[in-house]
Amino acid sequence: MTHEYRVCSRKERFATSIFRIVTDEVLMPDDRTVERDYMVHTGAVGVVALDNAGRVVLVHQYRHALGKAIWELPAGLVDIDGEPPHEAAVRELAEEVDLRAERWDVIADAHTSPGVSNELIRIFLARDLSPVPDGERHERTHEESTMTVSWFDLDEAVTMALTGQITNAACLVGLLGAAAARERGWATLRPVDAPLPRAEPPAPA
Repeated sequence: MTHEYRVCSRKERFATSIFRIVTDEVLMPDDRTVERDYMVHTGAVGVVALDNAGRVVLVHQYRHALGKAIWELPAGLVDIDGEPPHEAAVRELAEEVDLRAERWDVIADAHTSPGVSNELIRIFLARDLSPVPDGERHERTHEESTMTVSWFDLDEAVTMALTGQITNAACLVGLLGAAAARERGWATLRPVDAPLPRAEPPAPA
């Protein structure tokens, strides 16, 4: 029998333009109520940009919560009102690594940390790449101003993922998903407008 995890009450603890921290009082299967703290997130996109030589582009970006730079996909928030995830991915690819792509597909969708957040990131595969003209390139600021951009053979990047050199969750999903999709002749790719498996906590009763 499926239990209804009913939300009895909700308190907002903190809010930014990107996320909210809330506390829900939730009814458990033993009829007790417990508090659950979590983050309600705006959502994100990541891009596996694959060139004709089978190389992927990765960025090495400082992340303050870790106190160091780590390898990541070109990625960013879906934080412009009404912007579809695919358009956000096009924007991030141009802004972070100065690339455009003619061919776009969906590799995977991932809830990055479902124990504490409803954040969903959609991972795209971008192919048929070309550079953004010099006069149209984005000026990178803050952590992005020191970000470095490097190309790796996809198999080399997968090895980096499996040996602990890459730990970013979206990057792991994207690289391993791209390699698996390639082995299947790209048959598992989905169109850019495929429905998102977005989930929201139930409203308080």
